[in-house]
Amino acid sequence: MALLLLLPILLVVTILLTFANQGKPFFFQTRPGKGEQLFRIIKFKTMNDAKDTEGNLLPDAQRLTTIGHFVRKTSIDELPQLLNVLKGEMSLIGPRPLLVDYLPLYNNEQQKRHLVRPGITGWAQVNGRNAISWEDKFRLDVYYVEHFNFLLDLKIIVATIKKVLVREGISSTSSVSMEKFKGTN
Repeated sequence: MALLLLLPILLVVTILLTFANQGKPFFFQTRPGKGEQLFRIIKFKTMNDAKDTEGNLLPDAQRLTTIGHFVRKTSIDELPQLLNVLKGEMSLIGPRPLLVDYLPLYNNEQQKRHLVRPGITGWAQVNGRNAISWEDKFRLDVYYVEHFNFLLDLKIIVATIKKVLVREGISSTSSVSMEKFKGTN
């Protein structure tokens, strides 16, 4: 139902990002889900593929397009993940699916985040999103896994709407996206 209601927004954003990203409005990436089962996440592509003279991608801040900045700031980039929810790979609420590269870096406690389906939004997103440390993010993810229930999910939905409207925690303090996780000390 959400996909049908959001279809006009999705179509307009797809067209705008098609022009901004040389025909590539979507970003696909393999991520681990429940039980560390791998799936392909779909998001709107907010950065172009600009490279330096040696063929390396430019830093995120230089590749973020104007429309991409707006799409990211308003969290519209997350909406295509409703397709992942329809496919059963994700849930509306749960720990955000992170990079496959991080799997060997999790300690036993952090690994608990994979006991439930990942979500489009979650407890860590409404409590700091990309503006909190990895350790805090994982602590909040594990709290959700160990305490999830209907009332907590309802609280997360309400808080998500507030966060999107206020546009808090979208970027980390030093980057337009979250710094890479390198393991816990």
